[in-house]
Amino acid sequence: MVASARIAIAHGQMVEGELEATMLTFSNGDADILVCTTIVESGLDIPRVNTIVIEDAQKFGLSQLYQLRGRVGRAGIQAHAWLLYPQQSSLTEKARQRLRALQEFSQLGSGYQLAVRDMEIRGVGNLLGAEQSGQMEAIGFDLYMEMLEESINEIRGQEIPQVDDTQVDLNLTAFIPADYIPDLDQKMSAYRAVAAAQTKADLMQTAVDWNDRYGSIPAAAQQLLNIMELKQLAKALGFSRIKPEGKQHVILETPMAEPAFKVLQENLPEHLRSRFVYIPGKITVRGLGMIKADDQLASLIDWLGKMQGALPSLTAVETGMTMKV
Repeated sequence: MVASARIAIAHGQMVEGELEATMLTFSNGDADILVCTTIVESGLDIPRVNTIVIEDAQKFGLSQLYQLRGRVGRAGIQAHAWLLYPQQSSLTEKARQRLRALQEFSQLGSGYQLAVRDMEIRGVGNLLGAEQSGQMEAIGFDLYMEMLEESINEIRGQEIPQVDDTQVDLNLTAFIPADYIPDLDQKMSAYRAVAAAQTKADLMQTAVDWNDRYGSIPAAAQQLLNIMELKQLAKALGFSRIKPEGKQHVILETPMAEPAFKVLQENLPEHLRSRFVYIPGKITVRGLGMIKADDQLASLIDWLGKMQGALPSLTAVETGMTMKV
């Protein structure tokens, strides 16, 4: 003679108090069987439960099945999880893969392996968007992670480094002549105005002020303004020093990574790109040292100005100055 089983029923449509009372009835042993929806997949811990039967298991996700299976066997007794599903011929390929994975990874601590298999089955989707169904199964998890790491490293490399200042060591004559501003205090004030300029517009305004107050700007003073414009551009682009290398080339020293430089390089005219050669720690501008220093300065202002157009598309790092891009 078999004693009748006491059954408790729980589902998500029950009011909070009724649901709690049902679960307590089962937890306290006043009911032998709990018939429920997937409401029990998260957080239920009833050590005396040793068997779970899951109907239509093919309709559940792999993580759901793993969580449901984990509701039993939480004490020191043998537990069983029965997954019921139709004949194999009526299952989809992904459903068969999920059930096969749950059968394969049945040992303790297999949650990570199941998570990896789940991603391989259904894909991981768009990391930065709403799509949650990707094509990772086509390449496998390991290759996917390698490609993801490469992409992240490339994005990280697309940063303009912060430099405190840019040193320009071109062979140029740049100063305020004594016969242009004879008064020493006024000359020091003029130098401070140049040093304080943050944008090309600031330098242009300084030039207008000098012209109005002291007359036409001599070549050496104009060269000083041009050098400050080059320093502004170079600092915004992450170049810490500009100097000749031998008699043929000019060097742009920088802690910049190559992916960031490649983006800057794309803004140059095609015939100029090959002249800029990246080596970690510096960029060589080939052949620039063979022309006059004044022309070197003018060329660098022009070329770095074109590179500056790439800044909005890069992951910019604070440079400490406001540039009008």
